Amino acid sequence: MITGGCLCGAIRYRARGTPSFETNCHCATCRRAGAAPFVPWASFDAGDLTFERGAPRRYRSSPDVIRTFCADCGTPLTYQRVPEQIDVTICSMDDPAGVPPRDHTWVSHRLPWVVLGDALPRHEEVRS
Repeated sequence: MITGGCLCGAIRYRARGTPSFETNCHCATCRRAGAAPFVPWASFDAGDLTFERGAPRRYRSSPDVIRTFCADCGTPLTYQRVPEQIDVTICSMDDPAGVPPRDHTWVSHRLPWVVLGDALPRHEEVRS
């Protein structure tokens, strides 16, 4: 069981199951939504994520993507492109160290001043 929430505590969630597709996403949309040079994500079956306190605000960041965030403090929480899977921001988890990213995606969008010093696999766009 993985738990987490937003900075101010208004939103709390619980995710059952084992996370998958843990990645550092460098795409321009994630960077802007997270106000960060890249955003660490982990995927779960959509039915395995429950918001236990509060309801996040939903935002359609592109025609087929819904992102959620806390309307009070702005913490980015989820990304959903397909109904059966939902990505959760690793850094909103109570124990982000327990869910390390396994690769970098969309490195073709990486900011030139971000120097990747790890040995994780790198994908120009999505995983092939």
